[in-house]
Amino acid sequence: MKSLKKVELHLHLEGAAPPAFIRALAAEKHQDIGHIFDERGAYSYNGFNEFLRVYEAATSVLTAPRDYARLVTEVLGNCAEEGAIYAEVFVSPEFCGGADLTAWRDYLAAMEEAAAEAERSGITSRAILTCIRHFGPERARKTAICAAETSGSWVTGFGIGGAESAGELSDFAWAFDCAREAGLGLTAHAGEWRGPGSVRDALALGVTRIGHGIRAIEDAALLSDIAARGVTLEVCPGSNIALGIVPGWPAHPIARLADAGVRVTVSTDDPPFFHTTLSQEYQRLADAFGWAEAEFGQMNLWAVEAAFCDETTRTRLRKDLT
Repeated sequence: MKSLKKVELHLHLEGAAPPAFIRALAAEKHQDIGHIFDERGAYSYNGFNEFLRVYEAATSVLTAPRDYARLVTEVLGNCAEEGAIYAEVFVSPEFCGGADLTAWRDYLAAMEEAAAEAERSGITSRAILTCIRHFGPERARKTAICAAETSGSWVTGFGIGGAESAGELSDFAWAFDCAREAGLGLTAHAGEWRGPGSVRDALALGVTRIGHGIRAIEDAALLSDIAARGVTLEVCPGSNIALGIVPGWPAHPIARLADAGVRVTVSTDDPPFFHTTLSQEYQRLADAFGWAEAEFGQMNLWAVEAAFCDETTRTRLRKDLT
């Protein structure tokens, strides 16, 4: 599956950091975060809340623009090895200087330089600045301002991640309005832990994509609405299974969503946390549903259409896939 050209729309930058990369960086800084790894050196957690704590502990060693530049190089290199020709990464200014705009500009400059070098090596990327739901709507405003003030070039989207149980998506309307006025593409995590109503709440924010969104399968009217609007789901099957949201690959609703006319794409979310890669996701979907090049090709074309990129890049990606 590595030879198949792929487009990934839902990849958390910090969540894609290999454990070895984080351990090495912690050692350089004389920080002890050994408690977040198991005896094999993998990330260790039990349940979603502990996953968030381990995620934030791993992120705590990323304290300077150079750290993030190195991370971008590492993550995009891994994406390219899996056959990705384009990737959109979720990045939170909260972890890059506390969403202070001046500090964020320094972090962004370092990451953009690393992303430009990766593009010269064959993989194009864009950044979706992401507010963190469980940090609250006031802090989300700071992230939205960072996004609006640095939009264009590498920063092309805005979204929300974090604990889906915290607050309501409507609480973040100001942040989404700010990002929309800046011309950024909009996406939101929804329909992962909460039911179909959370997907409706995300649609009310004006998003064109939904992160996960798999519980829309429970509401036929909602499925019809999503399909009619051409809203794209950033589906991360391995993540859903690893976190216990779905019991196994044959039970995953991605095939039923596609059969209902919904545009679905395949991404890895936080791959080392869920012991997966993009190629493994494709292989397991092939094994579970008999999908082959035709089905994956269609999903990648849907991903290109939904990507938060300029039309020149979109046209080039279409050609690369066909």
